[in-house]
Amino acid sequence: MHIVVNEKPQKVPATLTLYQLRERFCSTADIIIHNGAPTTKDYPLRDNDKVVFIRRDHQPDINEIHEVLNARHTPEVHTILKGATVGIAGVGGLGSAVAVALTRMGIGKLIIADYDCVELSNLNRQQYFIDQIGLTKVEALRANLARINPFTAINCVHRHLDNDNIAKIFTGIDVMVEAFDNAESKAMLAHLWLRQFPHIPLVAGSGMAGCGSSNTIQTKRTIGKMYICGDGISAEGEGFGLMASRVGIVAHHQANCVIQLLLGIAPDSEENHADNRQQSSC
Repeated sequence: MHIVVNEKPQKVPATLTLYQLRERFCSTADIIIHNGAPTTKDYPLRDNDKVVFIRRDHQPDINEIHEVLNARHTPEVHTILKGATVGIAGVGGLGSAVAVALTRMGIGKLIIADYDCVELSNLNRQQYFIDQIGLTKVEALRANLARINPFTAINCVHRHLDNDNIAKIFTGIDVMVEAFDNAESKAMLAHLWLRQFPHIPLVAGSGMAGCGSSNTIQTKRTIGKMYICGDGISAEGEGFGLMASRVGIVAHHQANCVIQLLLGIAPDSEENHADNRQQSSC
């Protein structure tokens, strides 16, 4: 019987079970992933099964990281994600959470740009820590992302973004994420991007303040290849601030939209929902 163990083809007896395989290849493994799903049960193995064994106390190298992502996302999905480059304009509440999600999913390269530094008032919703107050957001985020997946390449740009430098900074990307925290910057980027790069998808955020219903947050296609995530109406104001829960929902809508676009799935198509589940196990 032919199976794959930790991404390596193996020939094993046809009567072998999952636990017996663990004893043979990695007796100290704490986690077993069988055909893309974690399990604690013993199963008879079948031809072409894919099994990954993981030790919790082991520091993985790049090959092991790719093996696990291959196992969890399927090789076809992981190959696309690790070959992709995504730009993120602004790494506050939206951008930092999008970056964390994409890094966890194994995106090959991120270009992150922001002019700001980490402040105490950011910590209620942004992916930073108290001991990072005063650092530039891009460098602080790079350090955090490196702890999650050191094999995602991070290109940091500490600069105020405007019409004159955006095109140069975000060269060679597959998808652009707008994650600014003010309407003027959002409009500036949207107008520039739709005019200069209509062939590259833009994923923007709009409407996430307060702690209202999660179910009003949606991903919608607007003009050309521009997608907007949010409820479209909930703006920050007095007594109606930005909170981690709702900002995080929008950020993860954006991250999921990016993944769908990279995999060739239409993010806003109700007709594709059943097909999406079959196409991607991520």
